[in-house]
This record gives sequence, structure tokens and C-alpha cells, in this order.
Amino acid sequence: MKPWAKRFYNSRAWKECRASYIIKVHGLCERCGKPGKIVHHKCYLTPHNINDPYVSLNHNNLEYLCQDCHNNEHHGDDGIVAQGLMFDEEGNLVQRGESDE
Repeated sequence: MKPWAKRFYNSRAWKECRASYIIKVHGLCERCGKPGKIVHHKCYLTPHNINDPYVSLNHNNLEYLCQDCHNNEHHGDDGIVAQGLMFDEEGNLVQRGESDE
């Protein structure tokens, strides 16, 4: 996660919003149906909108994705995945391990 977003993602408001959204979508990736892993903001969070609850805490702006669909959303099949990289659960770019492939 970006340093400017750390406080938000550690907040009680986000944790409650995230948990309720996962329950709402039955814990499955909304694109492929596999078990989900990341609550994704459709309208990406920025330092300018992160404190706007209509953007950051609005179920209409959320999508539950598995790791692969989240990586594809941000970089497509020809981007970081092809380079052996992926995003971890905290949004950090990391080397893709053999167990992740």
C-alpha cells in the first residue's frame, strides 16, 4: 500500500466496510468466481479522494477480486505478470513465487 493510504487501510471504518462487502459478495471474486482476496476500489484511491467516504467506503465503488484478477486489473496480462511480478495482500509489488503460479 502507498504510504499516504496506510492510515486509511488500518482504520476501523475501512476494516468494517471491507468485512461487510466480502460478506455481501459471498467471498468470491466478482470476475472469475474463485475465492477472493482483495477488496478493490473501482475508482482508484488518491491522496485527494481517500478521505471522501463516497469514494473510499462506498460499496458501489468496491469489487472483490482474487489475486490474479486484481493484478490483471492494474497491469493486464502483458504487464507485471509477464515480468514475474505481482501485488501482495498489502498492495506491494513483489516477485511472483513458484507457489503463486
